Amino acid sequence: MRSHFCGTVTENLIGESVTLCGWVHRRRDHGGVIFIDLRDRSGLVQVVYDPDTVEAFEIAEQVRPEYVLRAVGRVRERPAGTVNPELSTGAIEVLGKSLEVLNSARTPPFQLDEDDVGEETRLRYRYVDLRRPEMFARIETRARVTRAMREFLDAEGFIDIETPMLTRATPEGARDYLVPSRTHPGRFFALPQSPQIFKQLLMMSGFERYYQIVRCFRDEDLRADRQPEFTQLDVETSFLDIDDIIGLMEALMRHVFDRVLGIALPHPFPRMTYDEAMARFGTDRPDLRNPLELVEVGDLVADTEFKVFAGPANDPRGRVAALRAPGAGGLARSVIDDYTRFVATYGAKGLAYIKVNQVAAGREGLQSPIVKFISDDALHGIMERTAARDGDLIFFGADSSKIVGDALGALRVKLGEDLGLVEDGWRVLWVLDFPMFEWDPRERRHAALHHPFTAPDTGDVDAIESDPAALKSRAYDMVLNGSEIGGGSVRIHRREIQQAVFRVLGIGEEEARERFGFLLDALEFGCPPHGGIAFGLDRIAMLMTGSTSIRDVIAFPKTQTANDPLTGAPGPAESRQLRELGIRLRGQGVSTG
Repeated sequence: MRSHFCGTVTENLIGESVTLCGWVHRRRDHGGVIFIDLRDRSGLVQVVYDPDTVEAFEIAEQVRPEYVLRAVGRVRERPAGTVNPELSTGAIEVLGKSLEVLNSARTPPFQLDEDDVGEETRLRYRYVDLRRPEMFARIETRARVTRAMREFLDAEGFIDIETPMLTRATPEGARDYLVPSRTHPGRFFALPQSPQIFKQLLMMSGFERYYQIVRCFRDEDLRADRQPEFTQLDVETSFLDIDDIIGLMEALMRHVFDRVLGIALPHPFPRMTYDEAMARFGTDRPDLRNPLELVEVGDLVADTEFKVFAGPANDPRGRVAALRAPGAGGLARSVIDDYTRFVATYGAKGLAYIKVNQVAAGREGLQSPIVKFISDDALHGIMERTAARDGDLIFFGADSSKIVGDALGALRVKLGEDLGLVEDGWRVLWVLDFPMFEWDPRERRHAALHHPFTAPDTGDVDAIESDPAALKSRAYDMVLNGSEIGGGSVRIHRREIQQAVFRVLGIGEEEARERFGFLLDALEFGCPPHGGIAFGLDRIAMLMTGSTSIRDVIAFPKTQTANDPLTGAPGPAESRQLRELGIRLRGQGVSTG
């Protein structure tokens, strides 16, 4: 139907006849001459119709935005002064000879060059939204990312293997999406939160190097970088240790960034322990483009009469930390109040601060309601430790270690953005030496920080069960510009270690046999040492395209309330379908039987 894509018509084709197909991006009538910007996936080209081509001109007068056209014409130079350097086709235009309307279009719900369009509208008419050049570029970039991943892994001897979508619930940290079974009434499949167990079984099967670009499902609270269904690059290897896996995955990401963006990531990536990340940044996924850091000051204020500081400073689970905001001493009290309300959403009960007017003046050069409660020595130590300068503002967090980390870590990010401190570029790192377990106060038991198949840093069963809080795991996360883009670990490959971990997690032998008997059995049939990683493809594409939400790099995403405005999903099921599944509706609830 066409000889060329719109965006490929350049000066090389001047004088030639071309046949083009696409959508009307814009139509302009300039004194009897009609200009149509014709658009396809490759870009725009200007097609001109004058009254000399009577039939084509009459059709051109009738077309409107988003009509689908087939245009035939001759390529010529644009007149002097009309060249558009913003377009690859901006030096030429097509003098139209014929025009065919392949399909008309209703007035679209929004203009494709309109920026202020609500997300609900964009998703309801996603097929229109995806026509926007920036949306096409994002989806196309995502495709290039997956292509580069496959190139690298295929060349390294990895095998692409599919794993089941209908499987059994596993403890991955979120609620499962359940699928009722018609042939087994009252029983349910679970959609996989990840292929974790299956990729480990593939290692036990001798494949040694597996990968899969796979859809995963988690029923959890949503945010900009979460979706109920998401895509990850899943990788597993045998007979490689942590350094081997890390080196291989670094090479993968360097390949992807070089192929897709022409960006050279560092070699090797820097590494940081979990404890250091939490101490310096309040998070295990720090954005190293932001120069702000948390500074420990609990030892300086432990003896102060200011109980807000002294209490956490003397509590083994407490923390007092400072965060210096350079040059922010002139901030109005109303702005500081806004920051106080901000940290309250992370559990902080308040936000103490000191304005540094003149460091050399000591106490007299500091302005804050809390200064009178703190000794000269402690104030001097705080100024020295935070490297305070005249005109700075120092914020403090004093509470449990978790609340201080969450609150000041989030404030660090916000201050970095508000003060324009975040550098451009790409900062990647590995975070390692995570705790093996974390205490769940609601359940009053230990939970796996990653997942229960992560190997501890010891092979001693007694050590695992006697002091689980002290254990580190053989896990590792890859962090890019403040987002965790990949997480993995060396796995447990000995049955007695796996059973010990289950016991620490409160999974008894009967439950372990019921839920994971096949895995425990497989561990006894020659299981090799193995480990792997999963990369969040949506997050990687989001970062690489400069998007603010993974919904902008997913063709048909869900909203933050996990519904699809386009199709109306989720929707009701027919009574016949429910009867076949043995499901009865009772009020707003569901029962089986």
